[in-house]
Amino acid sequence: MSISHWTQSPNSPPPSKKKNPSSSLHSCCKVLLSIMASQKLTDYERQRLENIKRNAEMVAALKLHSKAATLSAATAKRHRMKTFKASPEKKPKTETPIVIRRSLRTRGMPPDSKGLPDDFSDNFDKTPKSVSVIKPQSPRVLGPISMGDAFSGDDETESNKMLVGTILSIAKETQVGVSVKDVKDEIFSEKGALGSCKSEGFESLGTEKVDESLSGKRKLVKGVVKNEYLDGLVKIEKSDQWLESLDLKPENVARLLPGRIMVVKFFPCSSVRMIAAGNKFGNIAFWNVDSNNEKEDGIYLYRPHTGPISGILIHQHSMSKIYSSCYDGFIRLMDAEKEVFDLVHSCDDTIFSLSQQPNNSETLYFAEGRGGLKVWDIRTGKSSKNWMLHEDRINTINFNSQNPNIMATSSTDGTACIWDLRSMSAHKLKTLKTVSHSRAVHSAYFSPSGSSLATTSLDNKVGIISGVNFEDACMIYHDNWTGRWLSSFRGIWGWDDSYIFIGNMKRGVDVISPSQKRSVMTLQSPEMSAIPCRFDAHPYKIGMLAGATSGGQVYLWTPC
Repeated sequence: MSISHWTQSPNSPPPSKKKNPSSSLHSCCKVLLSIMASQKLTDYERQRLENIKRNAEMVAALKLHSKAATLSAATAKRHRMKTFKASPEKKPKTETPIVIRRSLRTRGMPPDSKGLPDDFSDNFDKTPKSVSVIKPQSPRVLGPISMGDAFSGDDETESNKMLVGTILSIAKETQVGVSVKDVKDEIFSEKGALGSCKSEGFESLGTEKVDESLSGKRKLVKGVVKNEYLDGLVKIEKSDQWLESLDLKPENVARLLPGRIMVVKFFPCSSVRMIAAGNKFGNIAFWNVDSNNEKEDGIYLYRPHTGPISGILIHQHSMSKIYSSCYDGFIRLMDAEKEVFDLVHSCDDTIFSLSQQPNNSETLYFAEGRGGLKVWDIRTGKSSKNWMLHEDRINTINFNSQNPNIMATSSTDGTACIWDLRSMSAHKLKTLKTVSHSRAVHSAYFSPSGSSLATTSLDNKVGIISGVNFEDACMIYHDNWTGRWLSSFRGIWGWDDSYIFIGNMKRGVDVISPSQKRSVMTLQSPEMSAIPCRFDAHPYKIGMLAGATSGGQVYLWTPC
C-alpha cells in the first residue's frame, strides 16, 4: 500500500478539531514508523518519511503552535480605536420639475408649417462654436452657518444637541464660580499626590510645607512648591518620577478628523475632559473623552471652513463661544447658545494664526497676509490696529502670562520677536528682543512663569530665551525637519518652566529640560502609530498632555 493510498483511506477516522497540534505530530510520526517497519518501502519513500519526522520534531521543539495561538489571542483582544463617523456629502434637493417631451402628433396638434427661417444659414454662421461652462459658486459662505448644516455625521440632530448641552453645562459651571484656586485645591491631595498620579516623586523628603495662599485655609502640602501665576498654573519643584509615570492608555487614543491636524486645544475646565481640533480641510472636531456614548465615541465633527484651520480659541471665561480662523480668510464664532457658526471677519488674505490675551476676551489678535497683525475689537466689529511686524507670514502669536502687554510672534522670515503693546504705534514698531534662526520659526511660546521664551525652528534648533530682559539665549539641537506631509513641530511648555514637550520623528514625544539644555527623556507607547506634531497641555490637570498627528489621531497622555 502506498503512502498516498494510506492517507486517503476511507476507513481512517476523521481527525479531531480540538486535538493538540504537538500530540498530533507525535502520533503521525509513530504511524509513519510503523508503516516503515511493516512494509517494504522504496528509498525515496523512506527518505520522505524521515524528513517528515525530522520537521515535526523541529516544529515541536520550537513551540510554534503555542506561540501562534498566543499571538492570535492577543490580536483578538486589541482595543478598537475611537474614530469619527462622517456622513456622505449632503446634496441639495432639486426643485426643477421633470418635463416629458411629446411630439405635436401625439398631442393632437397640427404640424408646424413655418419651417426654417430664410436667414437660418446666416444665423448659424454667427453662432459661437463653443459655449463657456458656467463655473460653480465658491463654497465659501459669506454669512452664518448653522451647526446642523455644518455637522458631518449620521444623526445630526441628536449628536449636535448632545454636544451643545455639554458645552453649555461646562460654561455654566465655570461662570457660577469655579475659580482657579478651587481647581488647585482639587488637584493637590494631602498625600502629596498630583491628580490621579501616585508617584513618590511628590512625597516629602522629611519636611512639610504649609500653603495658605490658595483658598485662605491652611492646607498641608508635601514636597510641592506652588507659585500662583496670572493664568492659574502651578509650579512643580520635583517631577522626574511623575514625568516617567505618564502613560498612554488605549481608550485615550482616537481619530478625530480626516487628514492632517493643524490645531489641538483643551477646554479650560476641570469637570469634563474635552478637546477641540482642526484639520487642513476646514473641519473642527470635538472629543468628549469622558463620554459614555458608545455610538459616537464622544466625537462630533463639523465643517464650518473650506481651508486649513489656523487657530482655535476657547477662553476660560466664555467657553460657549469658540473662535476659529482659517486660511480662507475667515474668522468664525461658534455660539453654542445660538447653535450657529457666525462670521466675525472676512478678508482676501490668508489668516495664519489667532490669539487672545489671557485677561481680555473682547479682543482678537490675528496674523493676516505676509507679516501683518490685526487687532480686532469684538464689541465694535472693527479693526482697531493694524501693524506690519515681519517680512513673511506670522505663524504664532503668544502673550506673557505675567504681563499680557508683552507679546511674542514667530515668523517664516526666520525671526521670533518680543513686543510691548504699550509702546507700539503705527509709526513706532520696535521690538524688545529679536531671536534669529537660519530658517523659518514655527512657534514662540512664553513659559508659564513668563520668564522664558521657547522657539522652534526648521533649522533643527529649539531656542530658550531667558533673563530679566530676555538677554540670555541658548540653542538646543532637535530634529525638526518634518517634511511636506507632516505638520511642523511646535514645542510647548508643560505646567511649569521645567520641561518643553515636542514631537519626535520616531513616533514619540521628546521632553527637553531648559536647565540641562538637552532632551532628558522620550515618551513612547505601542499605542502610537503616527508622529505627534501639535500639542496642548491641560491648564488644570497637571500631567494631561494631548498630541495630534497628521493622520487625524489624538493621543492623550495621563499620569498613572
